[in-house]
Amino acid sequence: MTGESLVRAFYSGKNFFITGGTGFVGLCLIEKILRCIPDSGKIYLLMRPKKGKEISERLNEFPGHPVFEKLLENHSKDIFNKLIPVSGDVGVEDLGLSPEDRQLLVDNVNVVIHSAATLDFEEGLKPTVKINVLGTKRILELCKQIKDLKVMVHVSSAYVNSFLKEAEEKIYETPGDVDSVINLVNRLSDEALEDMEKTILRGHPNTYTFTKHLAEHEVKNCSNLFPCTIVRPSMIVASWKEPVIGWTCSKVGPQGFLMGAAKGVVRRLPLSTENIADYIPVDVVINQLLVAGWHAAKQKSGLTVYHCTTSTQNPFRWNMLNSVVNEMLHNYPLKSAVWYPHLQFVPSLFLFRISAIFVHFFPAILLDMLLRITGGKPILFRLHKNVWNSLARLETFIFSEWRFHNPNTRELATQLNSVDEDLFYINISSIYWIEYFVNLHLGVRRYLNKESEKSIPAAKTKDAILKVVHILWQVMIIVLLWFIFAAIFGFTMLQSCWAPAIIYYLYTLL
Repeated sequence: MTGESLVRAFYSGKNFFITGGTGFVGLCLIEKILRCIPDSGKIYLLMRPKKGKEISERLNEFPGHPVFEKLLENHSKDIFNKLIPVSGDVGVEDLGLSPEDRQLLVDNVNVVIHSAATLDFEEGLKPTVKINVLGTKRILELCKQIKDLKVMVHVSSAYVNSFLKEAEEKIYETPGDVDSVINLVNRLSDEALEDMEKTILRGHPNTYTFTKHLAEHEVKNCSNLFPCTIVRPSMIVASWKEPVIGWTCSKVGPQGFLMGAAKGVVRRLPLSTENIADYIPVDVVINQLLVAGWHAAKQKSGLTVYHCTTSTQNPFRWNMLNSVVNEMLHNYPLKSAVWYPHLQFVPSLFLFRISAIFVHFFPAILLDMLLRITGGKPILFRLHKNVWNSLARLETFIFSEWRFHNPNTRELATQLNSVDEDLFYINISSIYWIEYFVNLHLGVRRYLNKESEKSIPAAKTKDAILKVVHILWQVMIIVLLWFIFAAIFGFTMLQSCWAPAIIYYLYTLL
C-alpha cells in the first residue's frame, strides 16, 4: 500500500464544508485540496458579503489570488467549479443559513473543517464569545444533523493554554462554564464586561485564548457523537514549501514587522532573542489538518489533540538571525522603501519606548510632512502610535517562552506511508530556520510589499541612496545635539569637540 496516498484515498469523493475559507489558513487549505486531492467532492464555503461584494463576487476573485498560481499551471479555472459558496456567518444564530442551504449541507457534507475565528487580541468579550464560542457551538449543532459526517476538524490554538509555560496535547480544565459566560455576555454592557474581564478570564492573557479554550470543551462534548479532532497551531507564518516557497497573505507576527523593516519604517523590535519563538509554516498546518482528519475518521471515537508547533522539536530563537537579518534586508531591498532599513532587537518595552521616540516617531514626523507636501496621506506617525498603544496587551506574548509538547503529532507522522510523508508532510525537524526566514522575507517582499524580483537591481540603487541620506540625517542629529549641549553648558563647539563621539555612542544604544 506504500504506492498510493492513504490520506488522499480517504478524502476522495468526500464533500467538504469549510469555515474561514477566505482567511490565511482557509485559502491555503482550499488550494491544497484542489491541487493534491483532485478526486475530492465539492467544497462548500461559508461566506458573507464583504465590502459591498456578494459572496458570488468574492468567489470569482479566487482564481486571481497568488496562492492559486501553482494550481493554475496544471489546471484550468474550471477547477474552481468545485467551490460552492454558502451565505452565512458563524457569528449569527443558526450560522445565518437559509433553510435550503442548511439542508444542502446536511444532505451532502462529509468533512467539516472549522477554522473561522476572531484573532484580535484586543477584542472585547462580546465579539469573541459570539464568534469563537457560539460560532463553534453552531458548527457542532450542524455536525449533529449532517447525515454522513466522517470527521470534524477544529482549528484551535497552542495558546489556549498560555497560562501554562509548558502544555501537553490534552484539554485542560475549563476556565469557566460556557453557559454562564454566554449569559454574562448577553446580559452585561461592554463597559461592565471590561470591568469584570480579569475576573472572567481566570489567568488568560486575553479574550482570544479564553474563548478558544472554551470552544475546545464544546468540541470535547461532541467527541462521542461523531469523529472529531483538534489541531492547535502556534503562530502561523509563511509557507515552507507549498504552494509557493514563502507565500503569505498575513501581516501578523514576523511577516508584518519584516514588511515594515524592509520599508525602513520598523527599526526596533522588542523581544527576547534568547527565548524560543514558536512559529509554524502555514503549509505544515494545512497538512496536519488533513492528516489529523484522516486519522480521526479511522479511530471512529475519542478525541485526540495535536500541537502543530516547533518549540520542542525544532525550536527557533531570534538570536539565530542576529548576524543576518540586516544583510537579508539589503540583499533583497524594496524599491518602495522610504528610509534606510536597519532592524535592531530591544530586550525590554521600556528601552523600546525610548528608542521609538528617536528612531520611529521623529523620522515618522519628517516623512509624514513630506507626504503632505507631495499630496500623499500621512500614515507613519499614526501607525507607530497604534503599535505603541498595543504593546501593553502584547507584552506577555513578546517576552514569554512556551514549550508545547507534541508526542501525538510525532506519532501521527509515523502513521504516514512514504507517499503521504511527501504529499502531506508534517515533520518539521528538517526546517533550517535561517534559510526559511530568507524565503519568508522574499515572500513578504513579493506578496505583501508587491514587488517582483525584477525590481531588485533598481531597489539596490535606491538602497545605496537611502544609506547616504541616513548617514546625513545622523550627522545632522548629532550636530544639533552637539550645538544644544554646548549652548546649555556655555561651551563653544570647539571646546566640546569630544561631545559628538559620546552622542554618537549613546545614539547607537537607542
